[in-house]
Amino acid sequence: MTTTTKPAALASTAPARRPGPAALALRQGRLEITQFLRSRESVVFTMGFPVIMILIFAAIFGDEIAPGVSYTQYFITGMIATGLMTVSFQNLGIWIPIERDRGVLKRYRGTPMPSWVWFAGKVLMVVAIGIAETVLLIAVSAAMFDLKLPGTATKWLTFGWVSVLGVTACTLCGIAISSLARTARSGSAVVTPIALVLQFISGVFFVFTELPAWMQQVAAFFPLKWMCQGLRSVFLPDAFGALEPAGSFELGRVALVLVAWCVIGLVLCLTTFRWTTKRDG
Repeated sequence: MTTTTKPAALASTAPARRPGPAALALRQGRLEITQFLRSRESVVFTMGFPVIMILIFAAIFGDEIAPGVSYTQYFITGMIATGLMTVSFQNLGIWIPIERDRGVLKRYRGTPMPSWVWFAGKVLMVVAIGIAETVLLIAVSAAMFDLKLPGTATKWLTFGWVSVLGVTACTLCGIAISSLARTARSGSAVVTPIALVLQFISGVFFVFTELPAWMQQVAAFFPLKWMCQGLRSVFLPDAFGALEPAGSFELGRVALVLVAWCVIGLVLCLTTFRWTTKRDG
């Protein structure tokens, strides 16, 4: 009696298990983070620029703008908001056109990978780098410039939802504005001036109430002003709210405006985002 054995290659006919949606998103997020960290210019600008600005402004301005509130403490809250905007709005608005111009997005589009996985990877990268940058800024500010950390769970909760809504709005707007750049080189020219103007009129470099009234009104249309205001309610004394334009921190309005910009950004993404350049058709 003879027996036959099946070749090892035929012993198992079970198909390979495909990764689930969460695994796909995590893999893409890890790839995006790795690519970001390999770009030394992006790392230095995104992570180092806010810290350098804090060191410079702290050395120049040491006066108090209110009892118990130094200009440096005020400026730090604005730089935390700016850091979140930089890693989301500015970073995406500059790098997506580069990927589009190089044909990277076109190749992604031609693969079986669902489109949402690419977007999820960008979001995970923004969240990871944004957390790292915020922790760095808070650590430097608390160690060197006596920034007082939130003392209550309510303030930490406020810090959380302001950051989440702000990053969400800026991420969506960054993806949307990336379609304005016609080439890889024009991405920075389109996004950087907008980001700088918003910083100057939103109370980052200057005390917001000392800006011209028309400038305050223009800034109120955009999310950065409200991100700064929400973070001031977290890191500055409650009494400082009386010095805000409306006489309080207006956290309800902060939430309303940031949610509105999340909706606006999502609509703009859905209607304007392009996977290819115009020359690709």
